[in-house]
Amino acid sequence: MRFLIIASHPPSLLNFRGELIAAINQAGFDIDIAAPEFKSYPKERRQLETLGYTVHDIPMQRTGTNPIADSQTMFALYRLMKQIKPDYVMGYTIKPVIYGLLAAKLAGVPHRYALITGLGYAFQGADESTYHRTNLQKLMHKLYAMSLRSAHKVFFQNPDDEALFKSMKILQPATPTKVVNGSGVDVSEYKVMPFPNDNAAVPAPSFLLIARLLGAKGVREYAKAAEVIKLKYPQAQFNLVGWIDDNPDAIHQHELDSWIDDGRFEFWGKLSDVKPAIAASSVYVLPSYREGTPRTVLEAMAMGRPIITTDAPGCRETVRNGYNGYLVPVKAVDELAAAMERFILNPELIISMGASSRQLVEEKFDVNSVNKVMLQEMGL
Repeated sequence: MRFLIIASHPPSLLNFRGELIAAINQAGFDIDIAAPEFKSYPKERRQLETLGYTVHDIPMQRTGTNPIADSQTMFALYRLMKQIKPDYVMGYTIKPVIYGLLAAKLAGVPHRYALITGLGYAFQGADESTYHRTNLQKLMHKLYAMSLRSAHKVFFQNPDDEALFKSMKILQPATPTKVVNGSGVDVSEYKVMPFPNDNAAVPAPSFLLIARLLGAKGVREYAKAAEVIKLKYPQAQFNLVGWIDDNPDAIHQHELDSWIDDGRFEFWGKLSDVKPAIAASSVYVLPSYREGTPRTVLEAMAMGRPIITTDAPGCRETVRNGYNGYLVPVKAVDELAAAMERFILNPELIISMGASSRQLVEEKFDVNSVNKVMLQEMGL
């Protein structure tokens, strides 16, 4: 029996889906991996092949909607499926879901699944109340609908995304769905770590954001809130981990440079292991406009950090307001700064809410529990 996983970014396979792929493999399936640009990620390719998986490099542009390039992606996937004859196919992120499932239907793959890990550029800026969309978005949504029509089950990482797909008729009523608790996190790998302390041996006010440096991740709101807080509490530390992505929504290099130059952030750049950055911080902040379920928040929770995030789809799933952190409105800099100030004025909250974060992640987001549900839903 063969199981084909389709991805758009090779590092995500081990970073976000590694445990799921291993669980499928342990269930008795040979694993095939299809993704683009493995030449740029030789380390990841070696790691996957060392695990016994078969890797296939396919043409795919992560961003952009060139119809010729996207057609090449779909037919490359179709040819691959006709060649290897997988019994199961799963795609995650926009293009692997759309073109992977369309190709799987054409190739006659008997079991087809989609994992919606977030909405991305296909929904960015769309008005969810009126469903006003650009022509490009209308096209992407039609393609989504065509591909999901042939899915045997569609997995969502939060109920808001599932409800949106149904209300916009991207998802047909007859298509089975299942909401799972994000990608989960390995609580044995992400252990509780001591907080950075000041001279009084209480947690020092140290905030962290880990994200691709996109506007929709709330990076600018984080920068503005940091400016507000540091004027009042110069001792507060703000850390930033990430990189400027090839995306129309990316922040500009000159913005990042100005924040670093004025001492607002300690910029860590792109990290392959985020644990040291989390350990060096006492509060994790993600002011994102919308997520699937944010993995970085789960990692910070597992390491015992309280969370400040937005009352937005996906993000709100990770915080019980006042229990393990605070929810603030999207794009609300004043409320974001106020939540930060609570932790500065009441550092004991860092300790109590951090412990609650660990408890919540163990109860709800353990990766083994999440993967068990997914395998059961796929009948594996």
